[in-house]
Amino acid sequence: MLIKSLDRLERKFGKFAIRGLMIYITTGNLAVFLLDYLMPSLNLPLKLMLIPSLVLKGEVWRLITYIFIPPNTNIIFILFVIYFYYMIGSTLEHEWGSFKLTVYYLLGMIGTTIAAFFTGGSSSTYLNLSLFLAFAYLFPDFEILIFFILPVKIKYLAWLNWAFIVFTIVFGDIRLKIAAIVQVANFFLFFGSDLLKWIKSRRNVYYNRKNFFRQIEEGRKANKQNRR
Repeated sequence: MLIKSLDRLERKFGKFAIRGLMIYITTGNLAVFLLDYLMPSLNLPLKLMLIPSLVLKGEVWRLITYIFIPPNTNIIFILFVIYFYYMIGSTLEHEWGSFKLTVYYLLGMIGTTIAAFFTGGSSSTYLNLSLFLAFAYLFPDFEILIFFILPVKIKYLAWLNWAFIVFTIVFGDIRLKIAAIVQVANFFLFFGSDLLKWIKSRRNVYYNRKNFFRQIEEGRKANKQNRR
């Protein structure tokens, strides 16, 4: 698992970790939202978007600034999203440490950039989704309140998101397929070996159970023949 091999890298490069990463990202999102709300004529999100053709013309800041574009213009939704991603990002940093979270997010940004150069542009949607999926994988029974009322375990929301990703890969156009695959690659780099072990374990359980019942059935048939 990549996350284990990062321990050696952390000893060498841990000083480059961005401590409190999600504070910077969520604060940036809120700042861009407020500036765009107060001065819409600036059209700030457009100036920050990841547009490869403009990056190649020298607007290299777009390789980073797109992560500060808020996902919506509704103030209530923005506040909820900012708090939610701050919470899951801070929890991941507490669980992994600043270095591993920085690497995870950086890998997601690299994947987003690659996708953008294939598709003509990209956003931080799948990048933020990969944070959510990592959190749900590590803390599947964590509960959140839907509409501030209905408690739901986060693993069920994660399954819905995986269904959305699979649907996009199967039925989306080529640009959406690339974006969906590349931008969640960081999740599979971190957890892929664990998932393979889990699948192998479940398969072994299935075959062991199948053999167990087969042996019981064969034993019953043998007993019936002996009675005859």
